[in-house]
Amino acid sequence: MSARQSRIRIGSAPDSWGVWFADDPSQAPASRFLDEVATAGYEWIEIGPYGYLPTDAGELSDELEKRGLKVSAGTVFSALHRPGSWDDVWRQVTYVADLTRAMGGQHIVVIPDLYRDHKTGADIESRHLGDEQWDRLATGTDELGRRIMDEYGLKVQFHSHADSHVGYQEDIERFLAATNPDHVNLCLDTGHVAYYGGDNLDLVRRFGERIGYLHLKQVDPGIVARVEAEDLTFPQAVRLGVMVEPPHGVPDLAPLLAAVEDLGTDIFAIVEQDMYPCPPDKPLPIARRTHTYLSTCGGAAVEIGTPKIPTNTSL
Repeated sequence: MSARQSRIRIGSAPDSWGVWFADDPSQAPASRFLDEVATAGYEWIEIGPYGYLPTDAGELSDELEKRGLKVSAGTVFSALHRPGSWDDVWRQVTYVADLTRAMGGQHIVVIPDLYRDHKTGADIESRHLGDEQWDRLATGTDELGRRIMDEYGLKVQFHSHADSHVGYQEDIERFLAATNPDHVNLCLDTGHVAYYGGDNLDLVRRFGERIGYLHLKQVDPGIVARVEAEDLTFPQAVRLGVMVEPPHGVPDLAPLLAAVEDLGTDIFAIVEQDMYPCPPDKPLPIARRTHTYLSTCGGAAVEIGTPKIPTNTSL
């Protein structure tokens, strides 16, 4: 056990408002998300899909300041196991990292590309990586982390994901064993780990030094069982309600946060409840209840913020 407790800063993200894309008429407008995430009581947010929030640093800074919000991270999508993918990934980095740094963010969350088509459910490549592909993924992500730190001063946190090659706990452990902690660590997404039957608490206890960021989610075990039995895609699972409002799913977040407190490292824990698409009035009540619930989890190390009333917003 560490001699000091972690500082756990709780936040939320556009994902918890049903936002998956930069521009989609079925999603809540950016102004509504910003107003409501502040109203729910959160202080920290992620940028979400690049282009959903204003991409001009000055404009976004103004909108955040009006609502008392701060940025913890930006997100980049990668397919570094594929030959010739570097330029596309770095192209994203140049604008996502630039905006994240300008907003005072500290992290880039890297999400691996998926092996199946979200619309048809058909596999677009093998579900399993060969040794050469694993090596390309590991060395590529290490290089990505090194360059992002050198050029932007941001830390890379790799995010395991449903329907990707790094989803099951054994995949996560293999990835951690193959990568350099000086360059890349793990965004532990509790929902995506539980989606594939992984043990989040075990990962925290055995690999705590590699966990640099958290996404807090819970899943419905009954829906997960159906997803597995019918081989449903992740978007289909989300539409069925696989990601549920805490504390109604798994894993139990209270002991998880308690274990993170014992790591002795400062960390962001961003609430994400995938709900794409969802009715516009659904996210805020859930966000408020989740904020209230999480305020009862953990000890003094958990910093969750207080509800605010946005003023003079212009988006």
